[in-house]
Amino acid sequence: MSKLLVIGAGGQLGQCLKVVAERRGITEIIFPAEQDANILNESGLNELFIKEKPAYVINCAAYTAVDKAEDEVDLAKAVNETGAANLASACLANGAILIHVSTDFVFEGNEVKLLKEDDEAKPINVYGVTKLDGEKAVSSILPAHFIIRTSWLYSEYANNFVKTMLKLGAERDELNIIADQVGTPTYAIDLANAILDIIASSSGAYGIYHYSNEGVTSWFDFAKAIFDISETRVRANPIPGSAYPTKAIRPAFSVMDKSKIKSTFNIEIPYWRNSLVECLKQIKCNK
Repeated sequence: MSKLLVIGAGGQLGQCLKVVAERRGITEIIFPAEQDANILNESGLNELFIKEKPAYVINCAAYTAVDKAEDEVDLAKAVNETGAANLASACLANGAILIHVSTDFVFEGNEVKLLKEDDEAKPINVYGVTKLDGEKAVSSILPAHFIIRTSWLYSEYANNFVKTMLKLGAERDELNIIADQVGTPTYAIDLANAILDIIASSSGAYGIYHYSNEGVTSWFDFAKAIFDISETRVRANPIPGSAYPTKAIRPAFSVMDKSKIKSTFNIEIPYWRNSLVECLKQIKCNK
């Protein structure tokens, strides 16, 4: 396999890529420290590219604090748009192919239908706007790109919904969980495998792809599954999103159609609950 460079190596997906690369025996993959791969430092990026000479770059770096982004607009824009543009420019100058991770939050999510890659993107919060602007920057600067939109990412690493539910479930007798926001959880280990499958294919079928686990669920049912599988004794109460107002509005329905990525790269996608079982097993082993 060609030499790979992972930007945002310390985050959830970056850590999962490290695990999956080791499992698959991939040695030509670099995980630079954050200070050596700052996407807002153009000259530093160029030095890194000249030194490492990657054939593929995987961008896992992003500003993902959805509610904080409503107040930190400039920072979210800098990381998600300017940073993505800087990376695309560095790839163009150094002949590298970019795999850029994006989000289901680029969609409004006000219709109950599977979202396809060419459906109109109409984000309803700052995070979604900045991620869409990042997608546009990548596609306008660099022809050789794969943009992968994902949703509800979780794993045994970093902070995420699964780990938060396990923590709160152990501390409290009951929890109120939003039941009217529907999507699909994605185990970051599965996404990491899909990314490495795309690279291994050496395909030139550039463009936008959707990847999440299979199936559909709500945050409430996702939480219930976490508690059931982990045998966490806590009462979960379904509530409407209106009962738990947040700074950023979320899409009500953001289930993505994955047929394009499956047919193009012959990728098999696990069902979300099966992947959750595997993740919870790993969390238990790591204790």
